[in-house]
Amino acid sequence: MARPPYQPSLLRLTHGVTALLVLAAWLSGLLVYSRYDGRWGRLPFTPPGSWIDLHGQAGFLLLPLGLAFAAYALTLGRPRLKRITNTMALGALGLAVATGKLMQEDWLRDGQLHHLAYSLHLLAWLLIGLAVVLHVGDSLRLGGTPLLASMASTSLRPGDLPGDWPAQVRRYLKRGG
Repeated sequence: MARPPYQPSLLRLTHGVTALLVLAAWLSGLLVYSRYDGRWGRLPFTPPGSWIDLHGQAGFLLLPLGLAFAAYALTLGRPRLKRITNTMALGALGLAVATGKLMQEDWLRDGQLHHLAYSLHLLAWLLIGLAVVLHVGDSLRLGGTPLLASMASTSLRPGDLPGDWPAQVRRYLKRGG
């Protein structure tokens, strides 16, 4: 019987936390769009709460975590970027975070929907949705549910504990990338 795939713990941590924050930002972005914009449709309901603030907080947290994930992806995870779905997801995340940082907090509350940064942020929202669907589909195609389960696994192998991460990075840098 084949051994289930194993994903490095640093990848699982950075990918998992980033994925949860992306999901929170994407869903809260949908609610924010429906409430403040809605030019191309609205949800039939708007849950109470300050979704725009939650969206901003998710984006704020995505900046450092997205940078950590991007640093991993561009170094230790570089071979995985050969798959276009991985590269597309990372690029869409970068566009979303960058354009979110360019926006002013009150633009949407004031009905200012004409700013380029907001239009690019909407584009990033669409791209992230598409990229995640393609990324999960590609992962299912390549490794099936065992691959997806390996990303959610909490098992650790010797040499892949959090204390081993600095040595993993040093070995990568010593190899010359």
